[in-house]
Amino acid sequence: MANTQCTTSKCQFIWLLILRVAIGWHFLYEGVSKLLNPNWSSIGYLLDSKGFLSSFYHTLAANPKLLEISNFMNEWGLTLIGLALILGAFTRVAAYAGMVLLAFYYFSHPPFIGLSYAMPTEGSYLFIDKVFIEFCAMGVLALFPTGKYIGLDRFLSKK
Repeated sequence: MANTQCTTSKCQFIWLLILRVAIGWHFLYEGVSKLLNPNWSSIGYLLDSKGFLSSFYHTLAANPKLLEISNFMNEWGLTLIGLALILGAFTRVAAYAGMVLLAFYYFSHPPFIGLSYAMPTEGSYLFIDKVFIEFCAMGVLALFPTGKYIGLDRFLSKK
């Protein structure tokens, strides 16, 4: 395979930056809202899981220590990933970490035929839902690390 250099236009770069900050905001807001709510827990979400991995998620909900870890990972994972994306710090790591978190969300509530959930959804989905689309967008952000040009990665990569 030939070694080719891929370049992006200024307009493409701006939209990648907007995508990074928008997803960062979404993650940060979700994380902070959970951190600030002393009654928040992932237990309801985990118990509502259906599909082929539901027993895994139900096990997390049934075990107090695993539930505590799940809550911590959601609250702080969302917050730190969001902050990193907004600031352009450790962008690639944040994008991959976000993809892992989103994969957990996707497989806990997969949009498959015959599955319905207690939590309301916005529309009808089949295989592709908002979580999957955000997962794909995070993959794009991991491959186009805009933080090296506009963000703290610019300074971190020089060291």
